[in-house]
Amino acid sequence: MPTLVRNADVIVTMDGTRRELAGASLLVRDGTIAAIGPGLSAPGAEILDATGCVVTPGLVNTHHHLYQTLTRAVPGGQDALLFGWLRTLYPIWARYTPDDFHVSTQLGLAELALSGCSMSSDHLYLYPNGAKLDDTIHAAKEVGIRFHATRGAMSIGESNGGLPPDSLVEDESAILDDCIRVVDAFHDASPAAMVRVGLAPCSPFSVSRELMRDAALLARDKGVMLHTHLAENDEDIAYSLSRFGCRPGQYADDLGWTGPDVWHAHCVKLDDSEIQLFAKSLTGVAHCPCSNCRLGSGIAPVRPLRDAGVRVGLGVDGSASNDAGDLMAEARMAMLMQRVARGADAMSAREALEIATLGGATVLGRADALGSLEPGKRADIAIWDVASLQAAGSWDPVAALVLCGPHRVKHLLVEGRSVVRDGQLTRLDTAQLATRARHATARLMA
Repeated sequence: MPTLVRNADVIVTMDGTRRELAGASLLVRDGTIAAIGPGLSAPGAEILDATGCVVTPGLVNTHHHLYQTLTRAVPGGQDALLFGWLRTLYPIWARYTPDDFHVSTQLGLAELALSGCSMSSDHLYLYPNGAKLDDTIHAAKEVGIRFHATRGAMSIGESNGGLPPDSLVEDESAILDDCIRVVDAFHDASPAAMVRVGLAPCSPFSVSRELMRDAALLARDKGVMLHTHLAENDEDIAYSLSRFGCRPGQYADDLGWTGPDVWHAHCVKLDDSEIQLFAKSLTGVAHCPCSNCRLGSGIAPVRPLRDAGVRVGLGVDGSASNDAGDLMAEARMAMLMQRVARGADAMSAREALEIATLGGATVLGRADALGSLEPGKRADIAIWDVASLQAAGSWDPVAALVLCGPHRVKHLLVEGRSVVRDGQLTRLDTAQLATRARHATARLMA
C-alpha cells in the first residue's frame, strides 16, 4: 500500500540545492519516494498527517560498537582516557555470550531508531564465547533499520605489545576466513540493501601491518568497504610515531587504507597534510563528538575537513564511551564543538543536519539511494513533531531540530516501512527489551 506523508510544515529535502518545501507532501510507493511537493493525493494510500511536523531524510550513524550498550557508565572507566578506558572494559566484554551481543545490538538500535536514525553501521571487533557477527545482523533485522555491519578483529594481544588481553585476540588467517564467510553470507550490494558488510580491523594498535594490508586487498576483491579507528587522541599519535615511524594518515595510506571505499572513525588529531590526503583520496570520516568529549580526546577538525572536501558523517560511537545513542544530540554537539573551537559562525544548525543525513549516507557509500528526499530514492524518512513542548517558541523549525529539539522522532519510515509510529517502536516490545538488558548487565556485573 502506498503511504502519503501529508501537509508537512517543512520538508527538508537535502537535494542538490538543499530545498526546503513548506506545506508539502511526500508519496511513498514500493519502498521508494514516488513524488514530493504540494497538493499530492493518492487514493487508497495510508495517510501520515505531518501537520506541525518537519520531515527530513532518516539520520545515518557511521560509527558504533553496539555490543557496548550493556556497559554504560561502568565505574573505573567513567573518567579514563582511551587506553585506560579500554583496559577497564576488556575483561568485562570477555564474559559476553552470543545472547548478550543480540540484546545489546537491539537495545542500541532501538535507541537510535527513536532518535530518527534509519541506517547504522556497527564495528564489532571481539568474539568471545562463540559469538559471531551473525548475532548482531539477526538482531538488526528484527529492529527494522538498515545495518552496515563490519567484521572487526584484534590480533595483537598484551603479550605482543598490544592493548587487548590475549584471550580476546584471534589468529589472522581465521579472521580473514571469517571475513570471506560473512561477506558471502550477508552482503547486499543493491541500492535497496538492508544489510551490507564491511571489513574493519579494530585499530593500528590491535592488529598487525600484514592484517591491515590483507584486509584492504580482500575488501577490494569482494567489493566491500573498509573501516577502522584512526588518530583518535594524543596516545594514538604517539603510538603510531613510536611503533611505525610515521603519523596515522601515512600509515593508512601506505597499506591501502585511503579511498572512497574507506572511512575512519574519530580522526581528532589529523594534521593539515592528512586532511589533504583524505580530501584527495575521497576517504571518509566518522565524527563522534560526544565520545570525543567523554574520553577527553579533543575536538576533531571538522571545519577544515569539510572545507577541504573530506566526506564527513556522524557517529554516536559505543555506548560505553558516549553513553547514549541519540543521533540528533550528536548533530547538536558537533555544531557546538566547532563553535567552541572556531567561533559562533563555524557551523550552522543546517550544516550539522546535513552531516547527520546526506553526509552519513555519502560516507557509507549510499548517497546514490539514500540521504536525501528525492523521487526515485529509497524511502527512509524521519518525521519530527515541532509542535511539541521541546520546540515551542521556535521561530525556525528546521534549525530547532538541532538547536532545541525534539530529539525523539514521531514517525520513522525505513524502505517505506514503519519502524517508529507515534514515538513508539513498531517491531519490538521496549519494556521487554529493557528487562532483558538489565538482566544481562546484572549478570556481567556479578
